[in-house]
Amino acid sequence: MIIVAITGASGVILGVRLLQALKDLDIQTGLLISDAAKTIIEYELYDVNLEDIVSLADNYYENDDLTASVNSGSFKFDGAVIIPCSMKTLSAIANAYASNSITRVADVALKERRRLIIVPRETPLRTTHIENMLKISKEGGIILPPIVGYYSKPKTCKDMEEFIVGKVLDSLDIDNDLYKRWK
Repeated sequence: MIIVAITGASGVILGVRLLQALKDLDIQTGLLISDAAKTIIEYELYDVNLEDIVSLADNYYENDDLTASVNSGSFKFDGAVIIPCSMKTLSAIANAYASNSITRVADVALKERRRLIIVPRETPLRTTHIENMLKISKEGGIILPPIVGYYSKPKTCKDMEEFIVGKVLDSLDIDNDLYKRWK
């Protein structure tokens, strides 16, 4: 199972596209969505609503339910992806402040040595943002900024989204053909 967490940063379409790709690959998913992300979803997505997103996942967990099974180290999942990841969530993870299910899942992933991929969405970055990313990286987390490789010759926003989601799947060791690879 892959846990997908969508936080209140711009770029929520990346989380939605990852859920779609995992569903197409028949990979079981768990989904967490922060309250701020719910607002961003309404603002950024025109043809997708919250119910549509939740329906893409096999399991949905409320972010404020710290009793949910996904919050326990004994709950088995293969990896977690926070996409997009706000700087608030990044800071909480880097400093082991597990005050909600998203930050708790990240904490569990790091302490249990499971794969954790963070897709930070902010630019430019403050020194503190970079230091927080370094903390997570030192503990084994993968920092995957949504930066497009132009060798794939993207022509549309969708091409760029496919590149980022393809790189996330690559980091999870999941075969995919979402983008044109370097030859």
